[in-house]
Amino acid sequence: MEPQVERRVAEAAAAAADRDAPEAAAAERAAVDAVMSASRALVAVAARSLAGTGEEVTVPQYRALVVLASRGPRNLAQLADSLAVKPSTASRMCDRLVRKRFVTRRAGPGDRRSVEVALSESGRRLVDEVTARRRLELERLLASVPLDEQRAIAASLRRFAAAAGEPADGEWDAVARVAGRAPDGDLAAGWGL
Repeated sequence: MEPQVERRVAEAAAAAADRDAPEAAAAERAAVDAVMSASRALVAVAARSLAGTGEEVTVPQYRALVVLASRGPRNLAQLADSLAVKPSTASRMCDRLVRKRFVTRRAGPGDRRSVEVALSESGRRLVDEVTARRRLELERLLASVPLDEQRAIAASLRRFAAAAGEPADGEWDAVARVAGRAPDGDLAAGWGL
């Protein structure tokens, strides 16, 4: 291609990008607004599901239980990283969860100075119960959405969860098997918060 033609093509592409930039920015704002709204709705569903158990567990504490359920035992630094908190915050949170008997602590494998936390059986039951409650409410909400839109929502949310680093449903099953617990059908998937 001649330099003059190349320059005109580049100028046309730049002009198209300039025209599309406001439209792209508006689309991004609309997507962020939609995710913010959906996030509020999902947090409300999660909070109601957790409140319905009668257990006194905060949403951040429940998130720690979910991380342990989905990713298996962790040392405190790994848990803190997964929760995006400081290790001291994760340690205090685990202290409370140990007192409530939802989490166990033990010396880390290979290094007795390291502390590993794991979900206890009562912690697993709590996560399963909250998951079942959430699943029922989400099914009720989705029943009002046409099937083709449900498929689009599912595909978009899978991409969103992957971008956020959340394990896919199949990964939950693998963690459950490694932890010595067979997946519970529907309960094995969708424990998250």
